[in-house]
Amino acid sequence: MDAPCAGMRLKRVIMSETTPLPEDFTGKPGEVPVTPTGWQRMFSAFHHRNYRLFFVGQLISLVGTWMNNTAEGWLVYQLTGSKALLGVVAAASSGPMLFFSTYGGWIADRYPKRSVLVVTQLVSMLLSLVLAFLVWSGNVQPWQIITLAVLGGVVMAFDMPARQSFVIEITSRADLTNAISLNSSMVNGARILGPSLAGLFMAQYGIAMCFLFDGLSFIAVIAGLLLMRLSAHVRPTHSGSKLDHALGGFRYVWNNPRVLTILTLFAVVGIFGWSYSVLMPAFARDVLGLGERAYGALLAASGVGALCGALSVAAVGHKFKPRQMALGGVWIFAAMLTLFSMNRTFSLALPLLAGAGFGMMLFFSTSNSALQTSVPDEMRGRVMGVWALVFGGMMPFGSLEAGLLAHYVGVPATMAVGALVCAIAAAVTLCVVRRRDRIAR
Repeated sequence: MDAPCAGMRLKRVIMSETTPLPEDFTGKPGEVPVTPTGWQRMFSAFHHRNYRLFFVGQLISLVGTWMNNTAEGWLVYQLTGSKALLGVVAAASSGPMLFFSTYGGWIADRYPKRSVLVVTQLVSMLLSLVLAFLVWSGNVQPWQIITLAVLGGVVMAFDMPARQSFVIEITSRADLTNAISLNSSMVNGARILGPSLAGLFMAQYGIAMCFLFDGLSFIAVIAGLLLMRLSAHVRPTHSGSKLDHALGGFRYVWNNPRVLTILTLFAVVGIFGWSYSVLMPAFARDVLGLGERAYGALLAASGVGALCGALSVAAVGHKFKPRQMALGGVWIFAAMLTLFSMNRTFSLALPLLAGAGFGMMLFFSTSNSALQTSVPDEMRGRVMGVWALVFGGMMPFGSLEAGLLAHYVGVPATMAVGALVCAIAAAVTLCVVRRRDRIAR
């Protein structure tokens, strides 16, 4: 083989193993080595043994988590009949992220992430088993559910930054984008199965069995974590106080317009969009007149759409600009949720919720990938702590807003208002980014 031919072939190999860094919403690409995406390479992250262990364990555990979430909302509404209290419980479970996720990000950067995750999973298992016992005993009260939700929120504030930033350690930078998309697929695969099983369990065996299954499901993820083979952890050295180091994530986000743009839209969608799920028990029971099994089917339909969205990003997301995928996803979600709020038939509600889940996942998965691939390794835990604060910490406001507004104007109108706000926020984001592009030129 002569030298020119060898050089051309080498160039093709190099080009096949690198791809542009996601443009975020600004249209300004960078470069980072990632595995080419496509239908044939959709599962490239599974080449890593540690990631396979992580994926299987998390999938089993997340099925239990979605069973827990489905049953908890139904239990609260069954005990109280209060739409406002649905919002309060949801706010209690995510509110602690406002106060602890920044410190959780610092913990994730300083200590072995596997150790952090093992501890958070053990505590989460204990909380689920306590709730199962309370329901089984027949003595469960709303204040107990709220207390356990608060404690679960504290655990999540430490778990989420560590889990998000752990992915690169169990795969590689080359497979990071693929792994993030597969994680989204995993979450939404569980989101399909979990609510369906919860509806079956609630109808056949009682609500307590859902919480018991959730508690036992944590054994799978803990076992997977302990079986991993990881390199020795090197604790980073840093100057300044712990608080100053923990707040470094905020400084990085504030000084990075692309990351700030993503997280700002995340906040709006988290408050006004994602909160529709809080009202699903009331919509299913009062508006559509459904029981436990059909309620579980509604949540599963949303999960089917979200799973399709996550797999679409993993397979063909590279063919579109991240800006198109993310903002288009918000508009699809808003349109489907608006139509769902006006619908009164179960058969039409399923595809509409699937469409809403598809759009939401286009936005979520694309934005999450763009965020993680643009953050340096030494800042990843702290920036994902800010992400956890925005994604989870803003939800209490959305949950309270949705519950209170539904109390006065009704569930359908509240969902329609939230969809409209999300659509407007995406349009404003597009205008801001285009204006920034013009100034940059």
